[in-house]
Amino acid sequence: MALIESLIGPIASIIDKIIPDKEARAKAKLELLALEGTHELKSIEARLSAIVAEANSADPWTSRARPSFLYVMYAIILFVIPMGMLAAFSPQAAGDIGDGITRYLRGLPDELYALFGTGYLGYTAARQWGKAKGVER
Repeated sequence: MALIESLIGPIASIIDKIIPDKEARAKAKLELLALEGTHELKSIEARLSAIVAEANSADPWTSRARPSFLYVMYAIILFVIPMGMLAAFSPQAAGDIGDGITRYLRGLPDELYALFGTGYLGYTAARQWGKAKGVER
């Protein structure tokens, strides 16, 4: 519960910055405080503590898996910059590159996507089971 208590202040601060209407801001803060004792908030705390535990893991594969995935996603998002510049000078080339990437991803077999999803979900379930049994930290 200490993790959630430490998050309520920063979340309230974010609410202050993103909700300009005073009445709506007050309502959002009341909802946040109402969540404090609920099962939903405890569920959020459990997920956050699992993320923190993985990040602090001594196992390099575990501690770097999530950041590595995020770095891949950042690279994909940042690919927009050179594609946008290319589109300014050669819209046809940028369109052809985008079409090629789309065709490549659609050309991958559905079984590969299913395997990735199964592996990812299986890994997550195994980690949760290990943590629940006390086998893993």
